[in-house]
Amino acid sequence: MSEERFGEFVGVRRHGYVAELVLDRPKAMNAVSTGMARSIAAACAALAADRDARVVVLTSSHERAFCVGADLKERNSFSDADLVRQRPVARGAYTGVLELPMPTIAAVHGFALGGGFELALSCDVIVADPTAVVGLPEVSVGVIPGGGGTQLLPRRVGAARAAELIFTARRLEAAEAHGLGLVDVLAAAGRDREEALELAARMAANSPVGLRAAKRALRLGHGLDLRAGLEVEDAAWRSVAFSGDRREGVAAFNEKRPAQWPGE
Repeated sequence: MSEERFGEFVGVRRHGYVAELVLDRPKAMNAVSTGMARSIAAACAALAADRDARVVVLTSSHERAFCVGADLKERNSFSDADLVRQRPVARGAYTGVLELPMPTIAAVHGFALGGGFELALSCDVIVADPTAVVGLPEVSVGVIPGGGGTQLLPRRVGAARAAELIFTARRLEAAEAHGLGLVDVLAAAGRDREEALELAARMAANSPVGLRAAKRALRLGHGLDLRAGLEVEDAAWRSVAFSGDRREGVAAFNEKRPAQWPGE
């Protein structure tokens, strides 16, 4: 299988119309250093511009961890000025994943803590196996979740539940996380990646124009009042109603054949 590299610690593998974004810094359990953050952002920029990538799956090459968050050893060496300079780089990694225009799935096993869990929260769907341990422990080291956690977690589980989890800094094992809605699919042991790729393939069989427009409507409409949300949906509908994908989809349905999406 071919793999495109983005720096030393990030790779992108292709599975047809599914792109696998691989966190690959196993010696540090995928702790996000400055260099790794730049690579994640660069890989996401390339994927966002790739019309052949219909769905992205975020995975880890480490056997016991998805990502343990920020590289605290690196952070410990920073001066205050270094930390200020590094902040936009760190944010770029999380927003890179969050702003991917196509559906995204995180495949989580082992530790997904702090920024590691925020990378997963930046995806649309989280698949986890029974070894997964998730949480936002930042207040226990004197900071706050700064990769989107204070905004993304309450959108999943509600304000009060998010407050409890963030203020206690507690870690949750997979079963509890699934029960509370922190993860969406509980995979069989050792099959988080495979089940995420299978789910991605089912998504990628659909119209790429439709997938991107549906994601845009979901993201932009969230939190708006119903009338405003329906206007967002209408704008997304208008962006696809006269597309080649819409014409092909209707024709394929009527002709009882698989669609051959033009992607435009």
